[in-house]
Amino acid sequence: MTLLVCGLWHLGCVVASTVCEFHPTVAWDPDPHVVAQLRRGIPPISEPGMTEAVRAGIASGKLSFVEDARAAAARADVVWCTFDTPVDESDRADVEFVLGHVERLIPSLKAGALVIVSSQVPIGSGARLQAAAKRMRPEANIRFAALPENLRLGQAMAIFRSPDRIVAGVDSPQTRSQIEAIFAPFGTIPIEWMSISSAEMTKHAINAFLALSLSFINEIAALCERTGADAREVERGLRSESRIGPKAYLSPGPGYAGGTLARDILYLEAAAEREGTTHTLIGSANLSNEVHRGWMKRKVAALFGADLHGKTIACWGLTYKPGTNTLRRSTAVEFCLDAAGAGARVVASDPSLDSLPGELSAKIELASNPVEACRRADALIICTEWPAFKLIDVDAVLSVLARPIVIDPRRFLEATLRARSTYFGIGVPSQ
Repeated sequence: MTLLVCGLWHLGCVVASTVCEFHPTVAWDPDPHVVAQLRRGIPPISEPGMTEAVRAGIASGKLSFVEDARAAAARADVVWCTFDTPVDESDRADVEFVLGHVERLIPSLKAGALVIVSSQVPIGSGARLQAAAKRMRPEANIRFAALPENLRLGQAMAIFRSPDRIVAGVDSPQTRSQIEAIFAPFGTIPIEWMSISSAEMTKHAINAFLALSLSFINEIAALCERTGADAREVERGLRSESRIGPKAYLSPGPGYAGGTLARDILYLEAAAEREGTTHTLIGSANLSNEVHRGWMKRKVAALFGADLHGKTIACWGLTYKPGTNTLRRSTAVEFCLDAAGAGARVVASDPSLDSLPGELSAKIELASNPVEACRRADALIICTEWPAFKLIDVDAVLSVLARPIVIDPRRFLEATLRARSTYFGIGVPSQ
């Protein structure tokens, strides 16, 4: 069984570099530079284990990268759509980018091919593609499946190899058998079988539920700061409730970013408007999150005022999450640009970055190490929870700060810094 993976950003690189261990895999991206770099064994993003997996796949001859998607599609038994769905600054997705690429491949597909869609697209996308295939290739028996992505940046390779379960929307027993064959070499993986529409809706529902959970706990945390309660203790109380559970998304933080959760909220809102149903609860998650995402900015303004000229702000961590070098839609980057725009000198340190893109380097200085970033800084902001930050000498940090002020939204270094600094974290009672 030969696979063609289309779209080589985070999801596509994970899929291609993993499934090639068991199935011959060809991969394509519309960006020729991405293809050229991958042929050299250089993925466009950083993810633990990915570079090694890409290079091992190339060396084995089971993974190759092509510039001609149509020619590859004509030979592939399975075409796996893994495009990263673009979003604008309002988290509105360019769905046509994804579905348009798939529709343009339909005339080239091998008869009997299976098209798997894992990109984040709205409910109804599978039905649209099925209709397009029947219109363009009525005798070709092209089948479709929805396998919603389950990426967690920094853990993506491990989770793809050994997921809790896979949600699979299929249109026929033949499709189910083919998906079982793809994953059989991975060992026993529970698969939740359902219709394509149900799989699409399941992805939306999961992300909406997670977004609601995060917005809920952040609103509770805001009350905790003003009432003397500690949000971490409240979180522990919630997790110990059997009807909620220890794995619930209930850790207070600076708000969700990156577009993934917000995108599915907007998909559901659009579906509700289209179908004429009520959707007041789900949409409120994004509204609440937008307010909460200003927590760091408000905290700095409360300490120093809105005008930050003459102030130096140290920032530890710039990436979207630890374990990756992705800066796109990073809360840390957004905060740093806001602070720089208010006149602050912003000095950052991130273990995954040796340099910054030109547009960021003009606003953010990159220090040689975390302690140097703190030198003569008026405050330290801990934005991304890189484990390496827990190994830093606290005395060295406090000795170079101009003021011992630490803003630690997720309370990552609370155990070592709260008692020794003027410390602020989400849900920490006011001092």
